[in-house]
Amino acid sequence: MAAESSNPRTVEEIFKDFSGRRSGFLKALSLDVDKFYSLCDPEMENLCLYGHPNGTWEVNLPAEEVPPELPEPALGINFARDGMQRKDWLSLVAVHSDCWLLSVSSYFGARLNRSERKRLFSLVNDLPTLFEVVTGRKATKDKPSLDLGSKSKNGVKRSIEGQAKSTPKLMEESYEDEEDEHGDTLCGSCGGNYTNDEFWICCDVCELWYHGKCVKITPTKAESIKQYKCPACCTKKGRQ
Repeated sequence: MAAESSNPRTVEEIFKDFSGRRSGFLKALSLDVDKFYSLCDPEMENLCLYGHPNGTWEVNLPAEEVPPELPEPALGINFARDGMQRKDWLSLVAVHSDCWLLSVSSYFGARLNRSERKRLFSLVNDLPTLFEVVTGRKATKDKPSLDLGSKSKNGVKRSIEGQAKSTPKLMEESYEDEEDEHGDTLCGSCGGNYTNDEFWICCDVCELWYHGKCVKITPTKAESIKQYKCPACCTKKGRQ
């Protein structure tokens, strides 16, 4: 493989490496897509798509040394080329390339401290993924959502940078399709659909979502609640 060697150590150097490799992938999946498509002949051996720090790309065989110098990208991307629609195959390659970019950055960033890693991946997250670019999907902004507001395994709700927990309330401008994404979520009290202009809270016991107004909980009050139990669960506990 004719990849150039690099060994970035600082946050800035690792992000520059990430950006260069990402640029190479973007060229392969957009500007040079016809060339890239033709190179991925299913009759060939296992082929990989590499992005290089200098912004170039390459289709080549995987590294021969074991273990390789860097984490390896997905093997055999060429095998699925003729068995899928072109746009779906390119989307699949984009997803695997996104994974490889993060893998390489994690490899270089393993020696960074906690705050440096946080800064590095904050820079990475500011860029749309290759999958988003290839498919034309809009990147979602960093805001609480029903998924981000859900509980982790230890029963504690995740929060976003110190914002109020237990709520998917919109804290930044959102894309118009967010309401459609969560439209099947119903309030456990009134049965109403989720809307992104209202405060919602999730019960830590039954995991049902409620309008804040239906259970008389405000965003301010939610911040002081360590574990929220809905009225129904409180009633059940009282009967035990």
